[in-house]
Amino acid sequence: MTEEFHRSSAAEIPVTSNGDQSPDMVFQRDSYPSVPRALNLSESCVTSANFASTTEGIIESGPYKGSASLPTSPVAPVAPSSTVASRLARSSSDSQAETGTMNEQPKSGAVVLSDDLKSPAMEKLDLVRKWSINTYKCTRQILSEKLGRGSRTVDLDLEAQIEVLRDNKKKYQNVIKLAQTLANQLSQIMQTQRQLGNAFADLSLKSPELHEEFGYNAETQKLLSKNGETLLAAINFFIGSVNTLVDQTIEDTLVNIKQYEFARVEYDAYRTDLEELNLGPRDATTMPRIEFSQQQFQIYREKYERMRNDVSVKLKFLEENKVKVLHNQLILFHNAIAAYYAGNQQQLEQTLKQFHIKLKIPGGDSPSWLEEH
Repeated sequence: MTEEFHRSSAAEIPVTSNGDQSPDMVFQRDSYPSVPRALNLSESCVTSANFASTTEGIIESGPYKGSASLPTSPVAPVAPSSTVASRLARSSSDSQAETGTMNEQPKSGAVVLSDDLKSPAMEKLDLVRKWSINTYKCTRQILSEKLGRGSRTVDLDLEAQIEVLRDNKKKYQNVIKLAQTLANQLSQIMQTQRQLGNAFADLSLKSPELHEEFGYNAETQKLLSKNGETLLAAINFFIGSVNTLVDQTIEDTLVNIKQYEFARVEYDAYRTDLEELNLGPRDATTMPRIEFSQQQFQIYREKYERMRNDVSVKLKFLEENKVKVLHNQLILFHNAIAAYYAGNQQQLEQTLKQFHIKLKIPGGDSPSWLEEH
């Protein structure tokens, strides 16, 4: 009864080969509510002798593979027209083409970073790792030396030269400090002499009976003040030259010495590490470590020797330059001081010309009103 009821409620649509309605052929549709289901082309078979002709094709549909609770009703054969058959054929070919294209797409696998992307990060990590290992070894070596447990490489000749250089730097700095104090005191004396000369000149005009006496003293103080400016220029030139020698030439050499000392600590640290490994057992596990330590030791040994040679050459050139500079500056200082206290103005001026020192005119540093505007 149920089966007959469903058949009677089915809609009947007559279709002819030309698309006209005909009562001879009907298409039965199940009266159950339609279940959403995409057309599975693999379950359908289109057979046609010739779609171009009027020969009718037959579409056979496979069983519905849905829920077991919904019964499937048989589908009666349908004889479509050539137009319907050609549309179905085109739809089938397009679907198969899309399926083939999807199958040809490469499957996604593991993501592999290229060398350009992973190289900077790996290089930074490698640098940090090497820096950490090197810092640890050097710190351990320094502590061992301070505690008297570790040995250090010493070049007696080079160490003596470095010690002399550092001691000379302190002495040169002390000379500069004293010369600067002398220049400051001389500047104050010159200022006092100028004021005293102006006072004598004023009294010479206001005291007719002592006009000549006040006048002589005024000229003497002004002359001493002028000679003091010449001497002050020579002292300032001496201070500037020695200061350049200390703060630039010697300091640059000391920077290289610090690099040499750090290279020496690295060399001793890897030398100690290699000696400790050589004292241990030699097996398949320790031999690669010993070989790697030997390579690192050779690298830092070459660096240490290169830095030692550079420092030796630097100290040699520094000594030659220091002797030349100090020789000229000491002659300048001696001649200027001797001429000033001897009252030899011509000799004092000749000393400045000999060393190409220009005397600064009072107020010459400040620009004039015309230059400012």
